[in-house]
Amino acid sequence: MIAEHKTDEGVEFLQQAFASEQICLETQLRSSDRIQHPGDKGEVNEQFFIDFLRKYLPNRYTVDKAMVIDSTGATSDSIDVVVFDRQYTPTLLDNDKHRYVPAESVYAVFECKPTIDKGYLEYAADKAASVRRMHRTSIPIQHAGGEFPPKPPHHIVGGILAISVDWVDGLGKSFRENHKTLTGNRILDCGFAAEGAAFDIFDGEGSYRFGPEENALAFFAFRLLSRLQATATVPAVDWAAYATNLSSTPALV
Repeated sequence: MIAEHKTDEGVEFLQQAFASEQICLETQLRSSDRIQHPGDKGEVNEQFFIDFLRKYLPNRYTVDKAMVIDSTGATSDSIDVVVFDRQYTPTLLDNDKHRYVPAESVYAVFECKPTIDKGYLEYAADKAASVRRMHRTSIPIQHAGGEFPPKPPHHIVGGILAISVDWVDGLGKSFRENHKTLTGNRILDCGFAAEGAAFDIFDGEGSYRFGPEENALAFFAFRLLSRLQATATVPAVDWAAYATNLSSTPALV
């Protein structure tokens, strides 16, 4: 006789497992308080968040600190965490300290901060805007039966990752009042704080969804993954445009 699946027990086990993961991440992040230099502390926390996203996102998504470059030669600000495609689009000028990724390959960008507050929300929004305003090419894709038309550029997810939330009421009224001022290229789609808070507006601007305190990590990770899946693949890059603008020999005076 085959034993019945104990659904309730399975759900409870997974909830407890993810809650433990969240506690471990918060402990790791708070351990960096022993580091005196702010820059070094920031880099350590960035790496914790990069490792966290690498762990939960499929291998088709590359996660790293990077700058974004487009075919005109424009570059973004330095971005703490970039989720980008590596299957169809290579990184450019890639080394340990200066990784550049084509604008077309970017799925999401995040800033890592000690807390979520008004100033850091605006800072993360400006960083997201520096990427979203960049030029992205798209060309037709050839296949056995003809060609697919150029894919319109997708929306690049922008977010903030932190240890805590600064407002007394957490992601309550004060958060929403400040978050709603971020519009256009400065919209922040989601955020996560390791102490137990997560939000997103993936269902539409102003349609807030909030994760449970004890399982904010699981909520954030799976909601983000669902949003990335909806984007499907990145557009086919017009490498000829990059060749024209970035490999031309400067005229000699």
